[in-house]
Amino acid sequence: MDFLLHFDLEKTIQTIGYLGVFLMVFAESGLFIGIFFPGDSLLFTAGFLASTGVFNILFLAAFCFAAAVLGDNVGYAIGKKYGPKIFSKEDSFWFHKKHLVRAEKFYEKYGGKTIILARFTPIIRTFAPVVAGVGKMDYKTFFFYNIVGGFLWAVGITFAGYFLGRSIPNVDKYLLPIVIVIILVSLLPTLFHLVKERLSSNS
Repeated sequence: MDFLLHFDLEKTIQTIGYLGVFLMVFAESGLFIGIFFPGDSLLFTAGFLASTGVFNILFLAAFCFAAAVLGDNVGYAIGKKYGPKIFSKEDSFWFHKKHLVRAEKFYEKYGGKTIILARFTPIIRTFAPVVAGVGKMDYKTFFFYNIVGGFLWAVGITFAGYFLGRSIPNVDKYLLPIVIVIILVSLLPTLFHLVKERLSSNS
């Protein structure tokens, strides 16, 4: 939490611009290094900045949507090409098999809807398309869920930040607490899953 208090997400997003936001959303949607990026808070803050004139909201939303869809497609392609070999990959700074296993369990529980639901769950959203590729999910089905999930997440959260910025006077004073709440809420499904697993293992 102390890190969040010293990290200026607004300034970072303004510095990296459209291309930087695109690359971060793209990476979090399908590349292993994406687990380090603040997806939900990034989209929300970028949307808020659009309400102040830093970005054009339509261009920003389009960039974020395209990045989310393309990123998931890359993740799917990686999973389909390398298949089960990914599960035997050694852990590294960028890759931890436990995250892949968690995504696999998520996929087994929710099926194709995982591609949509995972969008709103940190870490899982990075590995879900990979697992779909490993499981050779029909591409047309995957692409449909990918489009729907990408729109709800990338466009939905971006516009949420935009409309909040437009409707509440001086909302920038409360941006940091709002971002912290978004991060905590986005972590709840993961924390719930971990607690459930711990209780199951102890019973």
